Amino acid sequence: MIVYRPARAEDGEALSAMAAQCFRDTFEHLYRREDLDAFLAEAFGPGGLPAQIGDPAYDIRLAIDGGGIAGFAKLGRCALPEPAPRDAAELKQLYVLKAWQGAGIAAALMDWAIAAALEKGAESMALSVYCDNHRAQRFYARYGFAEIGRAPFRVGEQIDDDRIWLKAL
Repeated sequence: MIVYRPARAEDGEALSAMAAQCFRDTFEHLYRREDLDAFLAEAFGPGGLPAQIGDPAYDIRLAIDGGGIAGFAKLGRCALPEPAPRDAAELKQLYVLKAWQGAGIAAALMDWAIAAALEKGAESMALSVYCDNHRAQRFYARYGFAEIGRAPFRVGEQIDDDRIWLKAL
């Protein structure tokens, strides 16, 4: 049974490991190993995602199955470049490990993110998604998101073509 709850400080190490594994599973083939390792250390190491737990700038919700983190979503203020609206909420991450994909976790986390953004008074939600991540794009389209622009996403020396998507709330 999947249990959903806010992230707590003691989840930091497990959340970091889960997020890094999910990113590797999805994108490892795109990057040089040293670039990927450096990116993961910065994004998900102690000063990255774990340090954001409890920070009022972020809301992080976990999906837990049998004590292990199966997925998570992170919501915050929009930091994407134009044309994303400055006052939009931003879905910064929505990750689900492969073993739990298709089990409804992403949908439950997205429903939470939309409700949380509305509760904070946001009129729209923005996100960025890799241009070739078609599975994620189909998921976001089902929720009414549409592509509105581009945003560079750097991993080491490589700059990827992420697309900015927006949904009115």
